[in-house]
Amino acid sequence: MLQTLRGLYDYGHFVASSQRPTLVLLVRHGQTPTTGIELYGRKPGVLLSDIGLGQAKNVAQRISAMGSQRIEAIYCSPLERTKQTARAISTELDLKVKQDRGLIELDVGDWTGRKLAQLRKLKSWSSVQKYPSGFRFPNGESFTEMQTRMAGAVNRLVEKHPGKAIVAVSHADPIRALVAHAMGTHLDLFQRTVVSPCSVTAILYTPNGPVVLSVNNTGELSDLSPA
Repeated sequence: MLQTLRGLYDYGHFVASSQRPTLVLLVRHGQTPTTGIELYGRKPGVLLSDIGLGQAKNVAQRISAMGSQRIEAIYCSPLERTKQTARAISTELDLKVKQDRGLIELDVGDWTGRKLAQLRKLKSWSSVQKYPSGFRFPNGESFTEMQTRMAGAVNRLVEKHPGKAIVAVSHADPIRALVAHAMGTHLDLFQRTVVSPCSVTAILYTPNGPVVLSVNNTGELSDLSPA
């Protein structure tokens, strides 16, 4: 049976009594006008659509319903779409947003801004889907570098907020790669995880290792806890 969020920090079988876990709520940004159409990567000027703005407001309300006193800080990627999403959460929780470049989108290099329909025709697209651990985007980042960066950034934030709960607004691939890292799953399988716009992925970081509480959550958040 799920227990309420209030019980998250009292699980002795996960942590020693003197050490309390940190809850990280990873939020993907809201939908943009070209979500699912264009691989925009770090392209500047990509803003939320009207649908995305509504999604951001909705996820902000869902997080707020958990109890604003439980969220100590909000961090986001420095790209416009994540800042817009984080701003909606900030308004609900009355907390300032701090940007962290470690949460930024995968650098897709020369593929930035290209149509997905065109990219799917490339021979190298198969490597992106089936062997991402061995792929580097032309003049861009590798998936392995992205996963290492994302895991390092979140671990650093966890160290800054021991025993607290924080929100980190990021992007689909970095969040999926972090889930794979937390679960000890090979990076080549990370594409099998779905992270929808403004979904919440919750990971509890304990001294004994991370516990993935929820992935791609688009509903109730108050029951997030280990069984």
